[in-house]
Amino acid sequence: MDLFAHTLDALENLLPKAGEVNYYGPILSLEESDRYLSILLKNIAWKPDEAIIMGKHIFTKRHIAWYADSPFKYTYSKITKQALPWTQDLLDLKTIVEQASGERFNSCLLNLYHDGSEGMAWHSDGEKDLKKDGAIGSLSFGAERKFAFKHKRSKETVSIILEHGSLLVMKGTTQTHWLHRLPPTKTIHTPRVNLTFRMIVNQNIEVV
Repeated sequence: MDLFAHTLDALENLLPKAGEVNYYGPILSLEESDRYLSILLKNIAWKPDEAIIMGKHIFTKRHIAWYADSPFKYTYSKITKQALPWTQDLLDLKTIVEQASGERFNSCLLNLYHDGSEGMAWHSDGEKDLKKDGAIGSLSFGAERKFAFKHKRSKETVSIILEHGSLLVMKGTTQTHWLHRLPPTKTIHTPRVNLTFRMIVNQNIEVV
């Protein structure tokens, strides 16, 4: 089923079972969203993402960056990244997301999709470095893109269009029971920047 932001209450759970996903729609004005998109494209230390697949070290067209309170290490796809210190703009956005969601975050993984040909395959964010069942706040800027969920056992799917300046929050047992992806599309020719705010806990860092 397809869900659209203008019909949703921010507290409505998009998932029919075994998890919790809330879509808040745009939480910034169009002017603010345009400004942050320009800042993020220019001022973030973007570089191609890396992965080791079947023993081969590959680099993606999609670019990423990793920022946090401390120089946390974060490992996925058999590659370990070390966080950079926050920029002031990222700290400002973190505060906005925390205030909107009522959650707390200490890190942010950013993704830059240059156009619709770049996406993300089915996966769940269950790395050992992340707080178990913790919230992930996903803030999107730029091109509107479809975002999909698939239940790991029933294969039931849910999808939504993520708008410019919008916030989606995944929490509870979502990562345990659901996969998510950003499917590629031939109809999008402009960039999208996505910020996923997270809580890192498994690095002898006390979180209070």
